[in-house]
Amino acid sequence: LRRDHPAVIKRRFTSVLVVSSLSPLCVLLWRELTGIQPGTSLLTLMGFRLEGIFPAALLPLLLTMILFLGPLMQLSMDCPRDLADGLKVVLAPRSWARCLMDMRWLRNQVIAPLTEELVFRACMLPMLAPCTGLGPAVFTCPLFFGVAHFHHIFEQLRFRQSSVGSIFLSAAFQFSYTAVFGAYTAFLFIRTGHLIGPVLCHSFCNYMGFPAVCAALEHPQRRPLLAGYALGVGLFLLLLQPLTDPKLYGSLPLCVLLEQAGDSEAPLCS
Repeated sequence: LRRDHPAVIKRRFTSVLVVSSLSPLCVLLWRELTGIQPGTSLLTLMGFRLEGIFPAALLPLLLTMILFLGPLMQLSMDCPRDLADGLKVVLAPRSWARCLMDMRWLRNQVIAPLTEELVFRACMLPMLAPCTGLGPAVFTCPLFFGVAHFHHIFEQLRFRQSSVGSIFLSAAFQFSYTAVFGAYTAFLFIRTGHLIGPVLCHSFCNYMGFPAVCAALEHPQRRPLLAGYALGVGLFLLLLQPLTDPKLYGSLPLCVLLEQAGDSEAPLCS
């Protein structure tokens, strides 16, 4: 069966939830075997804490939406509904009920963001950081995240969805952008000390998909649309440091961990 078949999605929900539940035990075992004392509880180290939770939920998502300013404009231009009608649909309880009954929506917007960020950020980064330092960990962790998506190759080959060359080219492209995205959410996790920001950003990016730049180049309103793309990227780079300033989120668990281990990473911790 194909990956979007409800039976496949339900089986994968079961397996991924089991693995994700076991992942924190790996962090606990790592702490016991290495003797490293994080100076905080295990849950706090993994980004489950209340201090600074509201800015940690809102500001990274706002930053990501700014980056997607061009695609959001494109979506708005191509949407048949006006803003008022769109808001009515989004806020209607019936719409949310339909989403919650849709296995693909649950996978893309809830289960995948939550479990992938839990494993590849909350569990993996605390174990990598004392070995590599925070900077290298931001770029090492996403490599595992990118490789974890290679299983799509086998499915595409099994169903012969394209030529072998196209499938591997698509896999290389997917590895590249998932690795870049993984580095971004790892950066957010370290700078905010929270898991909620990466999860919400992951869910938003899954909804938006990769920006349709080629469609934007051929769009009837190409000039304002491309200006939106450029403005979004420019504002994102300008606001990346201020909106992830650690002072907004309280003490950072990974920075405390490195201090306990006798290391300091001032550029990311301040």
